[in-house]
Amino acid sequence: MPPKRRNPPARRTTGPKRRDTRQAPSWYKLAVGAGVAVVALAVGLVAVAWLGGGSSQESVEQAVGTAGCTFETYPDQGQQHVDSYDAKVNYNSFPPTSGTHHQTPVIWGAYDQAVPTVAEVHNLEHGGVIVHYGDKVDAATREQLRAFYDDSPNGMLLSPLPKLGNRISLTAWTKLATCERFDEKAFSAFRSAYRGNGPERFRVGDLQPGT
Repeated sequence: MPPKRRNPPARRTTGPKRRDTRQAPSWYKLAVGAGVAVVALAVGLVAVAWLGGGSSQESVEQAVGTAGCTFETYPDQGQQHVDSYDAKVNYNSFPPTSGTHHQTPVIWGAYDQAVPTVAEVHNLEHGGVIVHYGDKVDAATREQLRAFYDDSPNGMLLSPLPKLGNRISLTAWTKLATCERFDEKAFSAFRSAYRGNGPERFRVGDLQPGT
């Protein structure tokens, strides 16, 4: 009886594996690219929302100028702290936009009486925007300012500053806009650009009224 035939042993491949040289179809590349772009855009929008900024200084200056307001950027006077509300500080603008200030910021909110200037500068340091109005600003305009504040109060202070007379001021760190009337577009542009952009970065959502 003839012997059974044995199958030959399997050959082992000792060389490198062959690379798949097939290219992905063009529609796939486009889909992946679009997905990456969407993710990048989303990350950018989240970053803007987190920090609070949204308008360029050029757009702010244009909106403020169209409204008949003045706009100035002042040199940064530093961030030193004092423990007295009676401390005498020489600021380079009125109202102040930077410089030595009280160690405790003003509680965020809208006030019917003036707040200590030396304390509110601390709010600017945290990225706040402050709206002041003089003692000659009429009641109708004050109501508009209160509505503007109520629309988005986080990181905002609203209070009278009698020495402004018939003018309204908006301040942020080193930024000052002064107006003789309320203009929603200009005020919104200022708030969008500078709220949340102080030298000490805080989330605007954490700067709630009463805190």
